Amino acid sequence: MQTEAAPASMSGLDAATALFEWYAAMGVDLAVDDAPVDRFAQSAAQMEAQKAQRAAPVPRVAPAPAAATRSAAPPQAKTASQTARLPSNETVMQAREAASSAQTLDELRALLERFDGCNLKLTAKSLVFGDGNPKARLMLVGEAPGRDEDIEGRPFVGRSGQLLDRMLQAIGHSRNENAYIANAVYWRPPGNRDPSDQEVAVCRPFILRQIELVSPDIVVFLGAQPVKALLGGDAARSGIRKLRGHWTELDTGTRKFKALPTYHPAYLLRAPLEKRLAWRDFLDVKATLEPAAR
Repeated sequence: MQTEAAPASMSGLDAATALFEWYAAMGVDLAVDDAPVDRFAQSAAQMEAQKAQRAAPVPRVAPAPAAATRSAAPPQAKTASQTARLPSNETVMQAREAASSAQTLDELRALLERFDGCNLKLTAKSLVFGDGNPKARLMLVGEAPGRDEDIEGRPFVGRSGQLLDRMLQAIGHSRNENAYIANAVYWRPPGNRDPSDQEVAVCRPFILRQIELVSPDIVVFLGAQPVKALLGGDAARSGIRKLRGHWTELDTGTRKFKALPTYHPAYLLRAPLEKRLAWRDFLDVKATLEPAAR
């Protein structure tokens, strides 16, 4: 794709501003490394090394036996393009086996930190596991981490998280005391894009196990993505507008949980008139929890 050259009259500041605006439009809004990397210098160094290698005389050596050659050959390092693959069905099966082996939330988090089967881990800064009281009777599951969550390593810490905290406070709950919050996907997709079906599938065994280990009385799905990831089937095709406010059942394979889909706080920030519907859902959650407390 060709781009128009900047006008000669454009100042350095204007050119830098235009460059950063283009970065933001392309989804580049967070540096992965602490220090910038000079890719041009790296490319030049690689080219010089290749030239030197071609120019160097090739020594003549006696051929080694095939078995010795195989054993002596050093393992090749994996490149970023080789490791940044979309999860396969085999990877999903590995995720299921790993998740089922966790007996505590700490074990599950440690497994996720070692798990390399999700390509999102290669571009994200942090694993965003969960936040709140792990013994809470109310658990809320969001979609995927955003920029602020990726920086802090905690779910719902940006503007949508602040709104969620106020919504919980309005029904007498808080993440520090009697609510637990997680996401259906544990790493931030680049540029805040929607996670792919494969990325959701490889995270699904872990979030299901996380729900089992928290063992809440009620699970609230915040937005369409957790509904699609955890319920699947007809629910995934129905859309959040049709599903919100209607109680459903989440079957993890070992236990069934009472669940309620509602709007994601980020959507409510864009469509404030819909807050009245989300407020009804949270009042319904409160009314459902209170009889069990008496």
